Amino acid sequence: MKFRVQFFLLCFFACTLLTAQDWKVYPYTPAGQVAFPVDEGRHAAEPIEWWYTAGHVVGQTSGKSYSFMYTFFHYPQSTFDGFRILNITDDDTGTFYQDVLPLNYTTLSTTGFDIEASVFLAGIETWRNKVDGGNQPIPFEYELFASTAQAGLDIDLVTTKRPLILGDDGFLNQGIVNYTYYFSQTANTVSGNLTFNGVTEPVVGTAWIDRQYGNFNPLTGEKYEWFSMQLSNGMDLNLWNIFTPDRLIPDDEKYKILSAYVDESTQYTTDDFQIERLAYNCMPDEVMCYSKQWRLTSVVNNIDLVISTLHDNTEVQLPFRFFEGATSVSGTVNGVAVTGIGFAELLHSYEDPAITVTSPIDGTYDPSNAITWDLDNPDDGRPVFYDLEYSDDNQNSFNSIVTDLTSPSYLWSTTPLINGDEVIFRITSRSVDGVLSSTTLSPVATLATLSLTELDLGKLKSYPNPVTNVLTVNLETIRSGTYNIVDLKGSIISDSEFLDRDILEIETSVLQSGIYILNIQTDSGVFNLRFIKQ
Repeated sequence: MKFRVQFFLLCFFACTLLTAQDWKVYPYTPAGQVAFPVDEGRHAAEPIEWWYTAGHVVGQTSGKSYSFMYTFFHYPQSTFDGFRILNITDDDTGTFYQDVLPLNYTTLSTTGFDIEASVFLAGIETWRNKVDGGNQPIPFEYELFASTAQAGLDIDLVTTKRPLILGDDGFLNQGIVNYTYYFSQTANTVSGNLTFNGVTEPVVGTAWIDRQYGNFNPLTGEKYEWFSMQLSNGMDLNLWNIFTPDRLIPDDEKYKILSAYVDESTQYTTDDFQIERLAYNCMPDEVMCYSKQWRLTSVVNNIDLVISTLHDNTEVQLPFRFFEGATSVSGTVNGVAVTGIGFAELLHSYEDPAITVTSPIDGTYDPSNAITWDLDNPDDGRPVFYDLEYSDDNQNSFNSIVTDLTSPSYLWSTTPLINGDEVIFRITSRSVDGVLSSTTLSPVATLATLSLTELDLGKLKSYPNPVTNVLTVNLETIRSGTYNIVDLKGSIISDSEFLDRDILEIETSVLQSGIYILNIQTDSGVFNLRFIKQ
């Protein structure tokens, strides 16, 4: 991990040194509803606002890789103006430090980036533009200071790429009724000092800066998964999936947002992408479960990336529970291999899939009808796979019928059961990696008695049982039909037909030792015989 981060940072610095920066002036007014520096300041008319940065740095003394996140929120509650979040992770060991405290702002400019806050129990913290000798703000250069007894940041950030204006004009409708003004500064060099576990050392690296203001509220609104990505080809991605209260992700730009910085002259926003969740992770107390690996695909620029969290434990507990942590990225863009680093902010929590059996439910199992069930808590972010089993010995053992079903229905056409058997079906519903599963709760079982339209057993005689080489069946008056041999998993081992015969001699020497069902079908009914192969 350390080598990958250091190599990526080297590539990042090389790319940014070659980037033209004619936009690095104040005022800078890209097309749309965002202007600098005024929109870096407070927007008094908006109910909630936040200033966010997350980065990857390398310690110049220890050689350690660190990731950090720092956010000021303006969201008045009780006697406070808002709160700030400070997270730092030692990425070599996974050790995570997080600190969330309320604050009051002593300086909060409405015309530029100048924040000073009195943080409860932590003292004065600041984030503002650097200034020149004439005390004028230096465009897109900042200094950030935050300190606790165990961790802190005293760093400079210098934006090296043209700001990414989300939605093409800086305004997005998000979710059912919400809106947000939004821009990102996707690439910023970082230098200064970082403190972790009471030890301070100089660091260098890269960071991402986000600015949002409006009525879209992560504390009270719809849950989402958000990602920032800085790719080795110089492309940067800002990605959202927002969930409805019913855990759906509509195929709509209000719920699916990908904004991309391609180069200094090209950026775009699209909803033409898909996210496939590949793995999940539950917190130690099992209250919250988050996705931890994703596959992002988009036809725009032929993007195919796998995003993975670096650690499982970087969950923020207050003022609400969410996951915030560093990620690694690999894959292709336009067919060319890329790597990358980024962050994931996850507010959507996943549940174990729960199901209700809908057939059989009346005490009788008819194999001509499908076994069916309902998924009680569907979630667009958690596709469900089903494994179906049965027991005919009062749950002392279960035999597999089928695995990896994706629909809640299965017609078991090769049942090894015979008339009158009492059967219990168990359906395990699970996520693709099995972390989220109904089997962690209790098996879903239905007791039913098999009912078949069956021939008079007295008309058919079979011997010997157990059998070694040949099973003989005296057909009596039954002359024609078909038959098959089925194992206890319901798999057909062999099948054949007979015509104008009164005796069947069935070769069994090739069968492995075990229990089988001989299933005979005729125009007048069905005959099932359980036999043992020695």
